[in-house]
This record gives sequence, C-alpha cells and structure tokens, in this order.
Amino acid sequence: MSTHLIVVEHKSDWQPGASGYTVITARDYLSQPEYGEKGMRVINLCRSYSYLNTGYYCSLLAEARRHRIVPSARTLSDLSRKAIYSLEAEDIEETLSKLLKSVSTSTLDIHIFFGHSDDPRLQDIARQIFETFPAPLLRVEFKLENGQWRIGRIRPAYIQQLNASQREAFVAAMESYLGKPWRQPRTRANARYDLAILINPADPLPPSDNKALKNFVRIGKRMNISVDLITRKNYSQLAEYDALFIRDTTNIENYTYRFAKKAESEGMVVIDDPHSILMCTNKVYLAELLRAHKIPHPKTVVLQEKKIAGLEQEIPFPIVLKIPDGSFSRGVYKAHNREELKLITDKLFKESDLILAQEYVYTEYDWRIGILNRKPIYACQYFMSKNHWQIVKHEEGGKFNEGNYRTLPVEAAPPKVVKTALKAANLIGDGLYGVDLKQNDKGIFVIEVNDNPNIESGVEDAYLKDGLYRMILMEFIARIEHKRYAA
Repeated sequence: MSTHLIVVEHKSDWQPGASGYTVITARDYLSQPEYGEKGMRVINLCRSYSYLNTGYYCSLLAEARRHRIVPSARTLSDLSRKAIYSLEAEDIEETLSKLLKSVSTSTLDIHIFFGHSDDPRLQDIARQIFETFPAPLLRVEFKLENGQWRIGRIRPAYIQQLNASQREAFVAAMESYLGKPWRQPRTRANARYDLAILINPADPLPPSDNKALKNFVRIGKRMNISVDLITRKNYSQLAEYDALFIRDTTNIENYTYRFAKKAESEGMVVIDDPHSILMCTNKVYLAELLRAHKIPHPKTVVLQEKKIAGLEQEIPFPIVLKIPDGSFSRGVYKAHNREELKLITDKLFKESDLILAQEYVYTEYDWRIGILNRKPIYACQYFMSKNHWQIVKHEEGGKFNEGNYRTLPVEAAPPKVVKTALKAANLIGDGLYGVDLKQNDKGIFVIEVNDNPNIESGVEDAYLKDGLYRMILMEFIARIEHKRYAA
C-alpha cells in the first residue's frame, strides 16, 4: 500500500488529479482497519474542516494513529480563531506594504497551495503563511487599512472550489511537497515540564552564550524539564510549552515583546514578562521611577529637542547621554564640552523625542546584582573595557571589546549594594533582573535595572556553577506548578 494517502469526501473531488497516489474517501479512512497502520502520510482534502465535522475527525484520528497529517488538528484550531492568526501574522505584515505598493485596490485575495502562491509577488509571504499554518489549500485576504496592508483573513480552501487551472497548479504544488523529505513533528522526552528558551543565533552580544544555553538544556534534563532552544520562527509553536525564558535582547518594538505577550495570553510562565520589558527597556521611565521612590542614582535630566540650554548648569561636564532603549552600552555617549553635547544630542534626537542626560560617575567597575523573585542570586563586578569608560566598547563594523569581570558570593558583596539593588528591582516585579550600580566615596548609585540580565558561562555562574542554572529552573518549576494548582 502506498505510504501517501489522499483523503477526500467524494472520489469525484479528485478528478482530474495526479496519478500514483492512493485516493480514498473520508468514510473509508475513518472506518477501514487497513488505514490504521503507522507511518502513513495523509493529505486531508475534505470539503469542510469545521470542528467535529468529518474533515476535522480525519485530522484528529490521523494524529492518534501517528500518521503524518496535513492539516493537523492544531492547525485547524488555530485557523478557526482569528485572535491566534492575527498574532501569528504580525511579522508577515511588516513586509506586505513594500510588496503591494503598486496595487490600486484596497483588497486582494490569493490562494496558497502547499506554500505556493497563485500571485508570484507574494511567494515569500505565502511560504511564511504555510509554515505557520500548514494546510494544503489556503485562501488569504489582504486589506489596505490606514495606508498599511494587513492580513484580513486566513481560511482553508477546498479542492472542489478550484477551477481547472487552479487544480493544475495545486497538483503541481502537492507533488513538489510530497517529493521533499517529510518534516517530522518535534518529539519530546517524557519530561514533566516543557520550557522554551528564545534565542537569536545572530546576536553578537546575546544574554547567554552557547555554553550557558547548553547548561540549561543539560541541567533541565536532570530536573525532568525538556528545554528547547527556539527562535522567532517558532512563534506559532509557543503555546506547546509550559513556560518561556527569553534569552534574546528585549525591545518593545521587536518580536521579543510579542513573544512575551503571547506567552502571557496563553497562561504560560514567562521571564521576561511583558510588564518588566516595558518598564526596564525605557531608561526615561526607569529614571523617573528611581527618582519617585528616592533610590539613589546619578543626577539625571530628561531632554527634549531644542531644550538643552543651560544643561551644564545642572550637570557638569562630562555628561553621559543615552537613548531610552539602548542595551549593552549601545546608544550611550559622553560629551566633554558644549560642542560635543550639541553634536551628540543632534544625532540622538533623530532617534527619539526624549533622551537622557546623566551625571558621569567614574568607577573602576560596575556592580551587577542578579535578582530572581526578589532574592539576590549572584554578584559580579564588571570592569571597564581597556582605555574606555564603558564595560563594552563598540567600534565600527560591529566590533566590540569587553572589560574583565569578577564574580563573588552574594554575601561577599557590600550589604548596602545588595539592599539597594533589591529595592530597585522590587519596583519592577518578581522576575529575573540585573541591577547595575556604581559605588564610590560619595555613595552607591543605581544606573539601571535590566530585565534581561546576562547568564554567561564562566561569568555569572563562576561561583555557583550548575547551582545558578538549577536555581533559575527551580523557579520556573515553582511557577508552573503554582499555575496548575491554582487553575
């Protein structure tokens, strides 16, 4: 028997069609025992996939039989809920307006056959939609709203609705699809918990290096946690997990925030949570928060464009200037005089309506106190990069140099440093934070609270070693179990 099965509701639905495939009715597929064998590859072309309809049951029972089915019951469920596919489509919509700028109408419909579009302009979009919603036939409606092209609706299409030329294109796309190695669904060990760690392999300064990520996977396995490393392409599979740990540089304007929001909407445990990202990634907000709660920090002034006159009377030179959402020392500059101040602020105001001017506090190193669920878990000293005033010195071409570090037991750090860090982090929440502080003869000053602190092998884990990873994973377990028992 052929390992490829094409399931239709009526044999006439397949006429004319490609030869060499076993075409059976849905009634036979559901009832005949010979179609219950493992290892079959099934294309479900029923006339409807509505919940509890024949087409839906074909996909559902195929998964129970361990058949490789397109579309899966999960795909059908996702397509039936606009709230889901509108979230999935956010990245896709970013490129739509460029592709459709010459279209004179305000709506456009296309068919997608196994990832192939009947509109060549939208082939890349079609492939992305198919990867997100793997279904044999899809019909996608695009709408122009307020000058922005958006996906209005994604829904299954059915073979009996196609004309002769569309059927021919569909068969060609199907043969191409079946000629490729079938993608095996992701399988997990029988772990008690499933944790997704979001990473960006292309990030030159990730919060966790490859060895640290492998440590999370290795130690998670010992703790009965299945840890998967995912990227932005896995957005549609996020709800399969119990928890999300973001080890990618966070920003309100990019996909990391959308991942956090989706995880939260799915009732998952998530670190960094959206609230923490929102509060920590904007330095203007953070500066005001520290000021309002009388937490010591360098003198800070929020600048608006063309309102920098007299700044040196409030903050003496050199003055540190920051864009609100910089990270890893990016977007941070030092002005030594009025001319440099004007030059730097002119540049930064092109990126943001508000920027920060801050008193320069010299120290040989910064303290970083790692805090998880309102408890300190590590203490590091980050030394300035050689011949530079920052921990990371960024150079042209994306190159950078980092300073040295020293990791201490939390109890070896000055108690007032730890206490001040805790006070600042507690204003944000109960997530995982890294509080940066400076200490000199004038006192202790909070520089910022990071929602996405480094956990790197040989650095933050230098004292606790595997214990640091266990501590973080145990927090995920506690939160997952709390959610389960509270439900």
